[in-house]
Amino acid sequence: MQTLLTTLRQIVGSNHVLTDGDLSAWQQDWRKRASGKALAVLRPASTDEVARVVKSCAEFCAAHPDCGLSIVPQGGNTGLVVGSTPDESGRQIVLSLQRLNALRNLDADNLTMTVEAGCILQNVQQRAEEAGLLFPLSLAAEGTCTIGGNLGCNAGGTQVLRYGNTRDLCLGLEVVSAQGEVWHGLSGLRKDNTGYDLRDLFIGSEGTLGIITAATLKLYPRPAVRLTAWAAVPSLEHAVELLGLAQRQLGAELTGFEVMGQFALSLVAKHFPQLRVPLHLEASFCVLLENSDHESEAHARSRFEHLLESALEQGCVSDAVLAENLSQANQLWHIRESIPLAQPLEGLNIKHDISLPVSSIAAFVRDTDALLQQAIPGVRLVNFGHLGDGNLHYNVQAPEGMDAALFLRDHEEQVNTLVFDSVTQFKGSISAEHGVGSLKVEHLEKYKSPVALAMMRAIKRALDPHNLMNPGRVVRV
Repeated sequence: MQTLLTTLRQIVGSNHVLTDGDLSAWQQDWRKRASGKALAVLRPASTDEVARVVKSCAEFCAAHPDCGLSIVPQGGNTGLVVGSTPDESGRQIVLSLQRLNALRNLDADNLTMTVEAGCILQNVQQRAEEAGLLFPLSLAAEGTCTIGGNLGCNAGGTQVLRYGNTRDLCLGLEVVSAQGEVWHGLSGLRKDNTGYDLRDLFIGSEGTLGIITAATLKLYPRPAVRLTAWAAVPSLEHAVELLGLAQRQLGAELTGFEVMGQFALSLVAKHFPQLRVPLHLEASFCVLLENSDHESEAHARSRFEHLLESALEQGCVSDAVLAENLSQANQLWHIRESIPLAQPLEGLNIKHDISLPVSSIAAFVRDTDALLQQAIPGVRLVNFGHLGDGNLHYNVQAPEGMDAALFLRDHEEQVNTLVFDSVTQFKGSISAEHGVGSLKVEHLEKYKSPVALAMMRAIKRALDPHNLMNPGRVVRV
């Protein structure tokens, strides 16, 4: 291995091959669920350096087939399924892409931007805004997550209802293969029917097939105005009714529809009292709606107010507030984004990132809540998410007064089985936007179609015959 490390130092520079000191920023996942030991942390600065690193590692594996060497690509290390941290073997290289952070091209006429994988999402949003355009991907970790990581797990966020997941926002990729070759696929074309869609194959693969080094992203005209409303609803059934009403009245102008359970919001009120959570004490759920209008604020406000009046008349909303300015709107969104920050302050928890048909969500929550309460009396449910696209973050907190670490140790498998069985019964998916990583890889064996798993393994073996790229994640071969 020392010979390989010498070669890698020659490629990326000795200062960017880290083997000593505090490497916890790369070796421990964001949730502190896992911590490993890397052979080294590499920080290449270009696609060429990434390709040379991978090629050197592939050649070393070919010459030493029992070496156990592998590569773990890593962006901002903000993932929630332990998909980008090393194991404890000391034989994995963490390949950090944070130095690949250049904006290569912005084509306003074609409404595209080409960026490198290490670009922070928030910086991409800002560069688009400076050009008078919109890159709509938005999620809580946008100040630290990277475009490569977003693509690797096909991140969703709060705008999927209108703009789709990261996959839908990408036109082309640049990828380093498991053999160290570069696929130059940075097309800005919206139509290119010349064979298999390699782009979509790599998006969502979590670095198990190759390493995304750059992407061409879709941009959109900026709306003239965005308005935000916060509504209290008596039940999830009423939230679904409100969603249908909003879609009929606002159409494509409805760009956000988030649902938040009462207990989830109570954690924000408890741990961040300065945020002043509205209406949550008087309703089982609250909904955050966003309306983006390309005409004028007066037009948007009139349509939004009409929607809320109709919802109040029909009884699917019990009370509502409409943000009067951008500051108030940002405060409401900050409350929503603080839920995953408040939850760990309450203690360790069991996270679920699930998707269901919108029509089944209320029944799923009713039935699964009851099953969990029956199995573990007093268990607390932190339920929130992107109702507009059927994605719930259905998280489970220990009963009041129970040691959280013991709760995870004694009940995590039981809770996961119960929740995932229920998701399957309602024809949903056990992963909506967080990916599979290593936390869900065993569950995928149970809940994914055997035919689908066989095809996935065949693709993995074909593209990565030495199992060099992020082994043990997504699918086991």
